[in-house]
Amino acid sequence: MIQVINVFQPSLGERELSAVREVFESNWIGKGSRVAAFEAAFAEHVGVAREQVTSVNSCTEATFLAMRLLDVGPGDEVVLPTVSFVGAANAVAAAGARPVFCDVDPRTLNATVDGVAARLTPATKAVLPLHYGGHPGQIAEIAELCRDRGLFLVEDAANAQASRVHGRACGTLGDIGVWSFDHGKIAVSVDGGMLYARDPELVERATKLAYFGLEQTSGYDQAMRSRTRWWEFEISSFSRRSIMNDVLAAVGHVQLGRLGEFLARRREVVAAYDEALRDVPGLLIPPPLPEGHESSYYLYWVQMDPGVRDSVARYLYERGIYTTFRYPQLHKVRAYQAGDGRFPGAERAAGATLCLPLHQALSDDDVSLVITTLIEAMDVHRGASGAPASGEQASGEKVA
Repeated sequence: MIQVINVFQPSLGERELSAVREVFESNWIGKGSRVAAFEAAFAEHVGVAREQVTSVNSCTEATFLAMRLLDVGPGDEVVLPTVSFVGAANAVAAAGARPVFCDVDPRTLNATVDGVAARLTPATKAVLPLHYGGHPGQIAEIAELCRDRGLFLVEDAANAQASRVHGRACGTLGDIGVWSFDHGKIAVSVDGGMLYARDPELVERATKLAYFGLEQTSGYDQAMRSRTRWWEFEISSFSRRSIMNDVLAAVGHVQLGRLGEFLARRREVVAAYDEALRDVPGLLIPPPLPEGHESSYYLYWVQMDPGVRDSVARYLYERGIYTTFRYPQLHKVRAYQAGDGRFPGAERAAGATLCLPLHQALSDDDVSLVITTLIEAMDVHRGASGAPASGEQASGEKVA
């Protein structure tokens, strides 16, 4: 049986097991002190006040909450890139609003400020960009556009646990930011997400929304100790349950502390890919980061002739190397009824792009195997589409 090299893979060990064991021994596995500690550590990590952050059970749930916090609803439009995660568009549509998709830069796969501006209408209430692969993209310019137009900015920072623009954490440039700690991310909490809001009152509201809208959460709360019937309650909204628990938070807290070592290894892998693949005929590597931008290096993507991309992916797959394209274009999903625009950048990127394995558990041998096998695949399939191996690539750039 071939040992598969995964695109994503968490790094979990004794430190995480020890943290979980401590939770079990405490006889409290629900939302408690470990969740509070994880939230505080994350607030410090992204450089915001403690009261501006709260945890939930997933980044998608945080996005759903964001729509509710901003009172997005019927008659509203939310602009987001068509190359984005389905959960983001679902959050908009579930609120009764209309997802309006914008094009992306074919090389960075991030939304551009011009692409966002082109899709704004009087009905636009918010903009919801993704930091593709952990690259910040034009988020500073998009944030300025939103301020100028009086629009809410919700940053989907699921890929961007450690991404920054001139020292400022991605996810904190807008009104609300959301992050993921699911099993496929860099630092994981098995499942879970974080929500930041510039206005602490929105965070306070989000915390209640995430737990049935309860005005109080436990008979052990300080505010309840003087009451005799502590089991009685009031609610502020008709909400569901989407809180994190101490088991997940214990894992997440340890993982957040290891994020620096994870990033260091990922940078080494990216450097090895860049060095080995930059001069391969017919292949493009990710563009360099602008000055002042820091990436989380969540994805590493290469681009090639669309006529050979799928064959190259199959060649790698049959040799135990899993690749993918993230994310399929949302404007093609019938349920969103988004047949009102052209997306040439996204179309070109979707046909040409392949995401290679990138995670901190990759060994040097794994990285070498990915490189040599990809080069072999390009040699085998170059020109198979009938197009020349050299010339203008999907991005419009010239390749060797």
